Amino acid sequence: MHKRQFLTQLGLAGMLPAGAALAHAPDTPQPTLLTVSGAIERANRGPLNPVTDLLAAKQGVQFNQARTFDARALQRLPSVSISPTVEYDGRRHTLEGPLITEVLASAGLAPGRKATLVLRAVDGYNATLTAADAARYGMIVALRMDGVPLSVGGLGPQWAVYEADNIPEFKSRPVNERFTLAPWGLYLIEVK
Repeated sequence: MHKRQFLTQLGLAGMLPAGAALAHAPDTPQPTLLTVSGAIERANRGPLNPVTDLLAAKQGVQFNQARTFDARALQRLPSVSISPTVEYDGRRHTLEGPLITEVLASAGLAPGRKATLVLRAVDGYNATLTAADAARYGMIVALRMDGVPLSVGGLGPQWAVYEADNIPEFKSRPVNERFTLAPWGLYLIEVK
């Protein structure tokens, strides 16, 4: 399947009228929106399945255990707001979501533990940084921009992002060069 067809089908699947059905079935398992794999202590699933984890398998990802997060699990984590100037329109936007350190702690990565993170996006882009740098940058897993949930086909469903305007390493760069470590369409965080 071509990448464009896949992303279109993924976007259409996200628009299915599941909201009303979910309201009546709160214990029904929900789709995984974010997976944290690798060196974590609180896995809730086993190894990569090349059929059900097709995107990760096609990107060469392998793991023996992972923690999955659906929308409710991500929304239950404490949320913060940042307001970076975004490269797509050159304006400041309010982005909200949990700190990436909260997501990692929920998956069982002890605070302060040395680790390398590989942040993977649905389009195949990935960024690598240390957990310490992600914490120092105040990186969040953005779920909303200007109060509106991020959508598949846009910057979502999640965007690993930081407030580049306030970080010395990034603020002096042109706006279109500030977010090389900030993949939108985030679906997987590998912890090594």
